[in-house]
Amino acid sequence: MTLNYRFRDPDLAALALTHRSVGKPNNERLEFLGDALLGAFVAEMLYQAHPKASEGELSRLRAQLVNGQALAAIARELELGDALKLGPGELKSGGFRRDSILADAFEASLAAVFLDGGLDACRQVVRELFAERIGSLQRSSKDAKTRLQEWLQGHGHALPQYELIDSHGEDHARIFDVRCSVTEPQPFSAEASGSSRRQAEQDAADAVLAHLVEQSRAA
Repeated sequence: MTLNYRFRDPDLAALALTHRSVGKPNNERLEFLGDALLGAFVAEMLYQAHPKASEGELSRLRAQLVNGQALAAIARELELGDALKLGPGELKSGGFRRDSILADAFEASLAAVFLDGGLDACRQVVRELFAERIGSLQRSSKDAKTRLQEWLQGHGHALPQYELIDSHGEDHARIFDVRCSVTEPQPFSAEASGSSRRQAEQDAADAVLAHLVEQSRAA
């Protein structure tokens, strides 16, 4: 399997596969651009595929698709490793097999498609590569508080704290304001309101988890 795009500028395609160990120019700037393009296109696809998913759930689904290991797997399917240009050290140590190098080369290649053929060409390449993957994703049936607790426990962090900030309104239409806070991996909190304390806690937990997933992805 190869990238389903024919470059008008073959030098741009070659640059996307040139690792920094070769020297300059290399694919680092293209990788930066490709990362942003890929994130936007996958987010668009998930938004369309899951119209009822919350922001936090969409972020988690994107994190399953756009991470070093997943992108390296796609790069291997496209046989990008065979075309990589590496410096002597990386070549000797098997850099063409390393997940980080393959993932970066894939993102750089997407940026090269964008610069060579435009936004629609790049979007089409992403859609072809990710349509089946998005279709096979399973949305979680667990509630937000459970997912947040499992995420924190899975990363060895302390459990979240929930605080009732205020309740207001008539007895038959009471509104509860709740704060969800975590201390690890760094202090963060989110507030939410709901017609029940439980619902407000769920929404606050969802916002905190979305933040944690996004920060983890960006790290």
